[in-house]
Amino acid sequence: MKIVPVVMSGGVGSRLWPLSRELYPKQLLPLVNADATLLQDTLKRAQSVSAEPAWIICNQEHRFLVADQSQSFAVTPDRIILEPVGRNTAPAIAVAALEQLKTQEDALLLVLAADHAISDTQAFSNAIQQGVAAAKAGRLVTFGITPTAPETGYGYIKQGADLGDGSAVVSAFVEKPDLKTAQDYLASGEYLWNSGMFLFGAKAYLAELEKHAPEIYGAAVKSVENAERVYGYVQLNEAEFVSCPDDSVDYAVMEHTQLAAVVPMSAGWNDVGSWTALWDLGEKDDRGNQIHGNVIVEGDARNNLIRADKRLVSVLGVSDLLIVDTKDALLVADKSRAQDVKKIVSRLKAEGREEAQIHARAFRPWGSYETVDEEGRFKVKRIVVNPGAQLSLQMHHHRAEHWIVVKGTAKVTRGDTEFLLSENESTYIPLGEKHRLENPGKMPLEIVEVQSGSYLGEDDIVRYSDQYGRSDVDGQSK
Repeated sequence: MKIVPVVMSGGVGSRLWPLSRELYPKQLLPLVNADATLLQDTLKRAQSVSAEPAWIICNQEHRFLVADQSQSFAVTPDRIILEPVGRNTAPAIAVAALEQLKTQEDALLLVLAADHAISDTQAFSNAIQQGVAAAKAGRLVTFGITPTAPETGYGYIKQGADLGDGSAVVSAFVEKPDLKTAQDYLASGEYLWNSGMFLFGAKAYLAELEKHAPEIYGAAVKSVENAERVYGYVQLNEAEFVSCPDDSVDYAVMEHTQLAAVVPMSAGWNDVGSWTALWDLGEKDDRGNQIHGNVIVEGDARNNLIRADKRLVSVLGVSDLLIVDTKDALLVADKSRAQDVKKIVSRLKAEGREEAQIHARAFRPWGSYETVDEEGRFKVKRIVVNPGAQLSLQMHHHRAEHWIVVKGTAKVTRGDTEFLLSENESTYIPLGEKHRLENPGKMPLEIVEVQSGSYLGEDDIVRYSDQYGRSDVDGQSK
């Protein structure tokens, strides 16, 4: 029986703001491993237990980043399921199970979160293999992390009777406890941390979902039946999926089914849920400071997490702080308030501020751009176009643009004409003129764009054609 990984990559990671943003969340960042993102680390772990290509479920806004990061793991766009809105894990797993049943009915689904860190891949693989027998027998297997401390930030699983195959009956799922209760759980030896990883047959899961959460099951079925293949991706039907109840697999199925089993796992697991979780994972100096980037620490500064993207951050005589400096936002917080960072994000969203959604550097399927300066009626951007990539053929109602090539060669469409620009050459795009920028070369193209006009918002765009299937309603400039 084959094991098919299902990687859920729909989270936002608001407690890791300002590094994690809505349109570039934590699973797409190299937070633990400098050479790979959390999503890539998850896909690599999945390959340790299965040669089958993974299904990835993600927000449709992340589709190009996810495809780019997963291409070396045999994940093609037709294995990427796009959610029009987030509806939690129960519906997400259901649509992956329904898609898998179209080609293979007896495969086991290995459900993994894209934003977890696991240091011991061999122990992870061993635990997965230990759960296969129970999953083949029709059980819905979850993996409980052997606790190492009385953690109050995780849910717990109470182990029941031993099933004799390396798993045990789930006696109960319990919510995050207070410290005294967590200490009692640890002392009893009966409780495991709830990891949110699962192994079960697609048919078995769908049968239990239909029994215990029929509204979710019905909406998932209709979403998949009416899904479209858009540039190879599986695009769920928006109307059907929006109507689906928002619920986790734990609440919708696992707490109600009589088929739940748990396998203990000790693999150096961390859910990377907050800045303190990253501080726990990372290397520290002799005073407990974890430092990334352009940072100087002096005096008796202890137990701080300090990250600096570019500019110098100097720290003197403070302790137990989170200091995260990005190009457009700075976070300074007491480590004990790490869980409350999401309150800042909620306020930013309520005030309509873009710092909750995007970085100063915004990523597009063709490359990236970042705003260098902005004031009144002008904006200056640095634009990087990947080799062979092109922007959409587009027009703006309220702004004109001036392009200066600083690296590489640009192919420019302006109105009815096409021409090449080399380094230190420039062109002017009048307001209302159709235009396109393309990189015909083999090295990244970099230009400086100066915008001027009465309105410089990213939604001032009309697309006439786009090789990435976007439209002007995406609200994404370029």
